[in-house]
Amino acid sequence: MATWVRTLLFMSVLVPTLVECKTRHYHFAVVLKNETKLCATKTIVTVNGKCPGPTLYAREDDNVLVRVTNHVQYNVTIHWHGVRQLRTGWSDGPAYITQCPIQPGQNFIYNFTLAGQRGTLLWHAHISWLRTTMYGAIVILPKKGVPYPFPKPDKEKVIVLGEWWKADTEAVVNQAMQTGLPPNISDAHTINGRPGPVPNCSSDDAYTLHVETGKTYLLRVINAAVNDELFFKIAYHKLTVVEVDAAYTKPFKTDTLFLGPGQTTTVLLKAEQGIGKYLIAISPFMDTIVAVDNVTGIGYLRYNNTLAFTPTTLVNIPAANATPVTSVFSDSLRSLNSKEYPANVPLTVDHSLFFTIGVGINPCATCFNGSRAVAAINNVSFVMPTTALLQAHYYGINGVFTDDFPGKPLIPFNYTGTPPTNLQTMNGTKVYRLTYNATVQLVIQGNSILAPESHPTHLHGFNFFVVGRGVGNFDPEKDPLKFNLVDPVERNTVSVPTAGWTAIRFRADNPGVWFFHCHLEVHTTWGLKMAFLVENGQGRDETIEPPPSDLPKC
Repeated sequence: MATWVRTLLFMSVLVPTLVECKTRHYHFAVVLKNETKLCATKTIVTVNGKCPGPTLYAREDDNVLVRVTNHVQYNVTIHWHGVRQLRTGWSDGPAYITQCPIQPGQNFIYNFTLAGQRGTLLWHAHISWLRTTMYGAIVILPKKGVPYPFPKPDKEKVIVLGEWWKADTEAVVNQAMQTGLPPNISDAHTINGRPGPVPNCSSDDAYTLHVETGKTYLLRVINAAVNDELFFKIAYHKLTVVEVDAAYTKPFKTDTLFLGPGQTTTVLLKAEQGIGKYLIAISPFMDTIVAVDNVTGIGYLRYNNTLAFTPTTLVNIPAANATPVTSVFSDSLRSLNSKEYPANVPLTVDHSLFFTIGVGINPCATCFNGSRAVAAINNVSFVMPTTALLQAHYYGINGVFTDDFPGKPLIPFNYTGTPPTNLQTMNGTKVYRLTYNATVQLVIQGNSILAPESHPTHLHGFNFFVVGRGVGNFDPEKDPLKFNLVDPVERNTVSVPTAGWTAIRFRADNPGVWFFHCHLEVHTTWGLKMAFLVENGQGRDETIEPPPSDLPKC
């Protein structure tokens, strides 16, 4: 075996010990595995035979090399969700946006540096619906010798939330695209891959968090679900939020976390209740008429020395439509904004954008009712290209995309009022072009066409500041007066409230092509996505790196 291969495999096992070095090597083998949950067995696509897959550990400013080898029949890619990818857009991962997929039998080395980042993120497949079972955590520790800006915990735990379908999810999405109807909802929610007790199945396959009285635990909670925003609660235990999306926050206590798909929340848990077993519950949020998987995912927090057969202390979960709970949580989030970790909010704006997001109906002769459900931004449903956008941009390939994505709706309407009679959208592969270092204010306005809905939206390649949010239509005269430009929370994924709006600001300091989309996979599939094209600046440090020699071909 070649020396570099032995080193690669050796490091992939021992990385959690985090010996002091600057490059972390991992090998992700994409393989099939038979998995039994909910008293039924199916074959799933996994990384290294596990779901969730391996946790990627590194330190701030480390270089990370991940060799992904595809041993399954599907094309695959992996997205390192929340990693800035400064000048390394080739390693971002969304299929046909920054790379062609890794074909069966092929491999690709993702190569990126965790520049100026520390905290909890996630990785997941970024093609079709493979991320239902291809996902895992990213833990970025501070630089050696740099403390957390909060009391040091005694132990750290990773908790990844997911969704589970009894059916093959590739068949689920393919059927939905053929019929034009919404895809079937999931059958369960999972905590570290385990659903806990569920109706019509006697197996209690539940995750247990073991704790010791008096100890403080850092819980890195990740929502890797596909289509569901989730509440997270532990019976009779308060949680102190200290970081979201790998950005430190002002600490605040809560008994309920709210996470959209793609979001992370890191909390401190003090084990200070009586010895016993306490319920951990994850449950869905849905405050509109859209169908949702309402099965509660269950786990247990168990104190050391708890006797066998001790009854579980239960917890009250929020109602599925508990909008006020989500609002209180979101409004409590503030950037730490300390000397060491300032909130560098852009105070001037070069591009003031207004994106309406929602669903629509387009004609489809072969579909069930002669029409299909679609989703759009500013009434443009994104059409996936067959050549990756970043390659087309870098090599000047014409005919792949146009740079005329509208910065505001072409036809304004009462976005949260009575919907227009024409529910049809335009189709196109359009990007919005930004010069290097331009500042952007983007107001994301949910609309009420067909059904208003909460949309967790994700921007690749950047963190942004959430300067405002509200319900109803955004008022461009009054609402900016209430923007928080001092210590707004810094994120990479933010939920736009149902029939409401969210305003974000960011600086386009990362050249490349960067995906912006709803992180509900059903809406991404339907076309609720677009991309920003950020031009190169001056000199090497403001220019995207050349593509790697092993970049997959379409």
